[in-house]
Amino acid sequence: MSERDAEVVDDTIVDVTVIVPTFNGADHLDDVLHALARQEFPGTVEILVIDSGSTDGTVEIVRSHPTVRLHEIPNVEFGHGRTRNLAARLARGRLLAYLTQDAIPADQNWLRELTAPLEPDGDDAVAVVGKQIPRAGCFPLAKYEIQGVFARLGPEGRTTVVQKNDADGPDTFYSDVNSATRRDFLLETIPYRDVPYSEDLAFGADVVAAGYRKAYAPGGAVIHSNDLTLREYGARIFDEVVGMRRVGERTAAFGLLKMFAHIGYGVLGDSVRIVRDPDYGVAHTIGWLLRNPAYHVARWVSYRRANRVDLSDVAAIERGSLEHARTRTARS
Repeated sequence: MSERDAEVVDDTIVDVTVIVPTFNGADHLDDVLHALARQEFPGTVEILVIDSGSTDGTVEIVRSHPTVRLHEIPNVEFGHGRTRNLAARLARGRLLAYLTQDAIPADQNWLRELTAPLEPDGDDAVAVVGKQIPRAGCFPLAKYEIQGVFARLGPEGRTTVVQKNDADGPDTFYSDVNSATRRDFLLETIPYRDVPYSEDLAFGADVVAAGYRKAYAPGGAVIHSNDLTLREYGARIFDEVVGMRRVGERTAAFGLLKMFAHIGYGVLGDSVRIVRDPDYGVAHTIGWLLRNPAYHVARWVSYRRANRVDLSDVAAIERGSLEHARTRTARS
């Protein structure tokens, strides 16, 4: 079913709407939708896909799952925050769970674990971020970074809740790769900002700054890491840092010497991890020891460039941006 104009299909209320924005997501989307169909959730669920002009068979994959609602928009209308706000208006769920098109729920308990902290008789959070588990074959720098980020958010086996008055300062990290919120909160209290990138970081910061509770639910885990070439990885880092600066997140500016120090420290640390990593056999260990340093170079060169670019220089930002390159390709 394609819904181009209707913002309400019917007035049936369900417990949760799972929202998946898509654009050329054929590589993993079928696995995502099958994993959603296997969820063991004690309530009613709908799945809503919002596609923004895919040309790779994504829409056909969605249509092969007849219980999934499909809403199509032109690519020029897509915005990371804007489209998620649109999805909230289209949704019939009391709660909303957001996934990216390549984030595959790790088990049948994902939805229950991710949304449980939102209940008023539980943790009474208004926003939840779930765990990400790197995909097999992910390059080591991304693998170890993902593992480190989520290890810092809280221990396995229990929900961690943060709010503004936390003594050590609240952790405002938030990722829409795998997240959940209350529909009425998003529509009536704090919506996503309509920003070019990092709408999720902005939302997490806005939630905590306003005094609401944000939770990390490690049991609501997905398999996810970006399938990026070396060049694309550098451009993605550029987008992330520019996005952080635009929404007011602090980023560290540094000179060439510190950049080289970051590269060297990162290569050394990852090399030790690679040698000790039981996931790698001898051939993969040697291969990644040789190739992984290039990702550290791409990361820190792009990070430094993104920190130095003038945020008003649209042309310079577009030259370094993966987001812009993909948008331009979609519209050509």
